[in-house]
Amino acid sequence: MNDLGRLLIVDDEKVALRNLEHVLKKEGYEVVATQSGANALGHLDKQRFDVVLTDLRMEKVDGMDILRHVIERCSETEVVLITGYGTLESAVEAMKQGAFYYIAKPFRLDEVRKVVAEALEKIRLRRENRALREQIDSMQGRVKIVTQDATMQKLLETARQVAPTDCNVLITGESGTGKELFARYLHEHSRRSGGPFLAVNCGAFNEELLANELFGHVKGAFTGANSDKKGLLETASGGTLFLDEITEMSPSMQVKLLRVLQERELLPVGSTEPVAIDVRFVAATNRDLQEAVQGGVFRQDLYYRLNVVALAVSPLAHRRGDIPLLAHHFLGKYAALMQRATASISDEAMELLIGYGYPGNVRELENIIERGVAIAAGPRLEVAHLPEDLREQTIRTFRKKAGRIPSLEEQERDYIQWVLQEARGNQTLAAQILGIDRVSLWRKLKRAQPED
Repeated sequence: MNDLGRLLIVDDEKVALRNLEHVLKKEGYEVVATQSGANALGHLDKQRFDVVLTDLRMEKVDGMDILRHVIERCSETEVVLITGYGTLESAVEAMKQGAFYYIAKPFRLDEVRKVVAEALEKIRLRRENRALREQIDSMQGRVKIVTQDATMQKLLETARQVAPTDCNVLITGESGTGKELFARYLHEHSRRSGGPFLAVNCGAFNEELLANELFGHVKGAFTGANSDKKGLLETASGGTLFLDEITEMSPSMQVKLLRVLQERELLPVGSTEPVAIDVRFVAATNRDLQEAVQGGVFRQDLYYRLNVVALAVSPLAHRRGDIPLLAHHFLGKYAALMQRATASISDEAMELLIGYGYPGNVRELENIIERGVAIAAGPRLEVAHLPEDLREQTIRTFRKKAGRIPSLEEQERDYIQWVLQEARGNQTLAAQILGIDRVSLWRKLKRAQPED
């Protein structure tokens, strides 16, 4: 197959069809041309095309039929519509449904070359992103940390470097950022990967129960202790113990844990015989641990024991470039689990996802996508499938500007710029969407330009 791109051209006007075929073949593309919309559907079912250029108005099977066919069955293909006079409104509707662009007749050949090149560039970037996701997945084995953020990549590199060692690691970050995922990543890439990985939330138990969970007990240690029970510290021997929300541990439990870290042995509840352990410790907190030390809430000596290597996981709002990657990752995951055909996310829905604040971080994004897949009926996740509070939050964010409510003029200017961006700089299309003529749009843009 031609590396430059494979195109399908559909136009019932023979002269226009041959002109397009000739020009695009000269550009080096592999081209299949047909005058029949029905034949085009047959080609699409048998072969893979990167871009389809189709006339909008044709008998029996028209451009909209071809667009719908591509959206349903050829998710990797972009569609460019060729429109004649009087079909501009249909072209706008087609772009809303998923067409890449439209070209109005009579068209300029340079315009055709440019639009096709842009469509192929979009496909190339999409494939590179998918390859990057696959590369990240393969590097990380079973544990998948999906990111292309530079800071997170450096964090992953640090994790890869320290994973083979037995040094203790402290992971900090807001709730929902993936601290346990990093702990599992460290375990999987360590020499202990064949051993157990056990996790305990230190804030989920009172002191007595947490001591029993960590240290275990001997028979008769307390009422109801009818047999010996190994604690997590002993059970995790040869592997990794993840202590989540370590700052919730009581002062007396901190003393006991410090002794374990120093002596590498423990005393089960009710026993006088120490038990040797071989455990790698990874701790996590969503609080500022240094501040907890200064406030006397957390022991400084325990802090230094745990904080041999620190990994600070960024909140999702600080790495918005990861949102599309993560959204598609979760989309694939839950579409497979629920056996749904949902395979893509609309541009409008993705824009809302990227603009949202995510107080719940990656965990919240995952929940949003899981919900969307559950209620989506078609092959694409749309704005309507997103939670209502997310849509409202996005609107409130749009209305605020530098902590104040912007003027009507500022709001109009921002909206026009947004529509122009959505129309890929096409002022004719932008004016059509805005419901004004092109001259009025030009005047508004002129007025928005700063004076020299």
